[in-house]
Amino acid sequence: MSSGESHKRVPTISKETAVYRTELTPVSFLRRSAYVFPEKTAVVHGDRRYTYAQLEERVNRLASGLRRAGLGKHDRVAFICPNTPAMLEAHFGVPAAGGILVAINIRLNGDEIGYILKHSGSRFLFVDQEFEGAVKPLDLSSVKVVRVDDTGAAGDPYEGFLAAGSPEPCETWLEDEAETLAINYTSGTTGRPKGVMYSHRGAYLNAIGELLETGINADSRYLWTLPMFHCNGWCFTWGVTAVGATHVCLRRVESARIWDMIDREGVTHYNGAPTVQIGVVNDPKAHTLARPVTVTVAGAPPSPTLLGKLKELGFRPVHVYGLTETYGPHTVCAWKPQWDALPGDDQARLAARQGQGYALFDLVRVVDGDMRDVPQDADTLGEVIMRGNNVMEGYFEQPEATAEAFRGGWFHSGDIGVWHPDGYIELRDRKKDIIISGGENISTIEVEQTVAKHPAVMECAVVAIPDEKWGERPKAFVTLKPGQKATEAEVIEFCREHIAHFKCPAAVEFGDLPKTSTGKVQKFVLRDREWQGKAKRIN
Repeated sequence: MSSGESHKRVPTISKETAVYRTELTPVSFLRRSAYVFPEKTAVVHGDRRYTYAQLEERVNRLASGLRRAGLGKHDRVAFICPNTPAMLEAHFGVPAAGGILVAINIRLNGDEIGYILKHSGSRFLFVDQEFEGAVKPLDLSSVKVVRVDDTGAAGDPYEGFLAAGSPEPCETWLEDEAETLAINYTSGTTGRPKGVMYSHRGAYLNAIGELLETGINADSRYLWTLPMFHCNGWCFTWGVTAVGATHVCLRRVESARIWDMIDREGVTHYNGAPTVQIGVVNDPKAHTLARPVTVTVAGAPPSPTLLGKLKELGFRPVHVYGLTETYGPHTVCAWKPQWDALPGDDQARLAARQGQGYALFDLVRVVDGDMRDVPQDADTLGEVIMRGNNVMEGYFEQPEATAEAFRGGWFHSGDIGVWHPDGYIELRDRKKDIIISGGENISTIEVEQTVAKHPAVMECAVVAIPDEKWGERPKAFVTLKPGQKATEAEVIEFCREHIAHFKCPAAVEFGDLPKTSTGKVQKFVLRDREWQGKAKRIN
């Protein structure tokens, strides 16, 4: 047989065979774990404990209750809840009923919530009693509202809703794994938020990707410091369940409470923005760990100083990067064995880069304005773009914004970065945050990382402020560690010893930083305050 004939006989999947394949959906993870680990603890919430068998029954009852209440296929179901069992159950119960989950940020005000409910067309709203006040002024006549008291006991309206449902699984309505599973609304700092659509397939693959990169397995105990409403908890809601690990719920994120859970509940993994990690390493309860705890850091570029401190305490930091539009993290700074021989400062510097795509995702690129790859010289700036199975399906009912985000066939992140010779990328700034001073580009991230090295500094943010001569200059907003002191002049002089003088802050202001519910510093709040009544920024 010739090689040509051999190639002609490569087997393919027939339509008859393909019919036996099932559509990918993360809902299947719970069915499998409840079957294999029925008696294993799935959820810990204070004194409450649910096994996987009990979690599956509660999810079945939620799905059944939604259908009995009139939920149709692809109807939207909104939840305003912190990291509680109800919020976790929604990630399985809503799609199991054929609906689309809309998890809403608990920090939003009534106007913002009202916009999301109207734009998404949500027919149901489950709201935790703590946040009920934000929705009471709204016209919810077309929405069925269920209060969640988070007691797990009789008398809780949410528990009553579950009790009225059937413990048996609903017949699946999923016909195509590309169907929308969830709509997550962006923070909307520059206008109304956009609804990012996640598919069943994308969520399934992203959840598995998180497991691969963080090492979560059946023995893991995952602490919910990352909001479940944020990118569906980076899909860890489904991933942790997939391997039969334990969800440890945390209603409020407090650094002392995190240490309590690590020590008392045997937590092995948690995720959070750098500001969460800063609180943890500086908390009075901080101590060297008796066993490693994997902490995934994202939401903003962590400083080498922070990463070094985490390792010093015994944490295993995993630095990842992504956006709501990529289901959360898309890249990871995968550790390379040769780095082990380097000094600690060099290790932290390398680990502070954003790395490259997850094992299951496509590699990212850094491109110029014509979408040509920039040189891998660690210096040339470009925009980070990505594509793959974990990139959103688009913005809900916003085709123009979707087309703009995917121009050229790639998702445009809006993040500015450089490409290193080893293929790893490193962020330099958001497009809107880059400072142009006297024609020179200044990376706020570089300045922030320099300020963070100061021994008295706990965290900082840098934004552009107007300058008559240079157009704009950096200003640092600094939060000092408890009991520490530093002056403006001392911080500026410290920076002058480490970076070029033109990059150093022209001013320093001390105090707390404005933040989102996910721990991101709201630079636009600081920037808008500095530019109020001033001429428009040069850039």
